[in-house]
Amino acid sequence: MPASVWKGFLSFGLVSFPVRLVAAARPETIHFHMLHRKDNSRVKEVWYCAEENKRIERSEMVKGFEYAKGRYVVLEDTELRKTAPPTASVMEILQFVKTEEIDPIFFETSYYVVPEAGGERPCMLLLNAMRESGYEAVGKVAMHGREHVVAIRPGEDGMVLHTLYYLNELHKLGKNEKTPAKKPSAGEKELARKLIETMAGPFKPEQYKDQYRVNLEKLIEARRKNRDITPISQPKAEPVVDIMDALRRSLAGSRTAAVAKSKSAKKRTTKAA
Repeated sequence: MPASVWKGFLSFGLVSFPVRLVAAARPETIHFHMLHRKDNSRVKEVWYCAEENKRIERSEMVKGFEYAKGRYVVLEDTELRKTAPPTASVMEILQFVKTEEIDPIFFETSYYVVPEAGGERPCMLLLNAMRESGYEAVGKVAMHGREHVVAIRPGEDGMVLHTLYYLNELHKLGKNEKTPAKKPSAGEKELARKLIETMAGPFKPEQYKDQYRVNLEKLIEARRKNRDITPISQPKAEPVVDIMDALRRSLAGSRTAAVAKSKSAKKRTTKAA
């Protein structure tokens, strides 16, 4: 289990109980180091004072806010800690909303809400109440230098918390970026609906892999062994001219793939039996 990123109390009306937050996910990427091309030695970051024209240590640095060009107000860590709101220690539930009311565009980062000793019973009570009512909690918690609006929902094994973007942090599409309002024909809509139905199925996250990461790993291994690697060919996509024809061909291809997939599944079932 990942390390806790926040500890405090979760307040539910007059009920409060100790919890901690742990990261529910993190991206898995291949990390590269920057090297000097000449000798492959590691390149390190250096903190540099432009005024004195010399290198400085991190211990010599302070936080500063630029309120005018070249003018700063310095803030010490002790001062910043004094500005923390009450939600830095007590996460307060402010209201409950139906699950479908929160647009996924607001979701930022996900955490698991883990009850601490003494908080198991009220945590289970809140979890069950949300499951049975179909409501999610909306609250506030301060961590990582800002106060977050959060959504807390019942998950498979416990409560899951999502930090939410504030409304002013969402970017709106420009006038020329919005989907045109021109309505498709009845025939186009019917074929599109059928295509969706042939491609529909349960969400199985285990079937999706990061092919970019796989290709990078192959490249790294090949370079380590001084072997060449075949470049990945890229598809040549072009704007569709005849939408109806493209939909018909897509539908035919999707149905063929569905039949092949069904036959393959039957063969595996027969072999297993």
